[in-house]
Amino acid sequence: MSSIIVVFPKIENGKQMKEILLQHGFEVEVVCSNGSMVLQEIQRLDYGIVVGSYRFSDMFYTELLDCLPKEFEMLLIGSKQMLDQYGRQGVMSLTQPFKVKELVDTLHMMEMVQEKKIQKKKRSEKDKKVIEQAKQVLMERNHLSEEEAHRYLQKTSMDSGTNMAETAQMIVLLMQ
Repeated sequence: MSSIIVVFPKIENGKQMKEILLQHGFEVEVVCSNGSMVLQEIQRLDYGIVVGSYRFSDMFYTELLDCLPKEFEMLLIGSKQMLDQYGRQGVMSLTQPFKVKELVDTLHMMEMVQEKKIQKKKRSEKDKKVIEQAKQVLMERNHLSEEEAHRYLQKTSMDSGTNMAETAQMIVLLMQ
């Protein structure tokens, strides 16, 4: 489960959001009123989701977003007009007023995506070895750079519906 940081310029709004999230089983780390507080909090977390408004007392959400590590996602909440005016492509958002179910479903979806990212990072040493071995085979036999071999493995695994380690294992077995 992802750690959630709530950030709204009015701390009362943040506390209300925290209560809603807690009632639905989410883990809320902290409620912040400005972007600087969020940046301090993420230092102690490995990954998480920042839920908040588009403007804080010290910065806009875009400035905060630019500072967030890639292990953090952001859910932007605001009026349709605000999201149309300030929204940024690639950022998950909810239009106010929203239904609690929409909020909960959106956060569950974001957590699932984040969980997949984390699982991809946790490759076993055996999987890492077979991927490196497959890249070496592709580089030697097909005269690819390491980056090209890696991209080939990624694309082939996506096309075949297997994970990268399984694809690499097939390549190694076929090429030997």
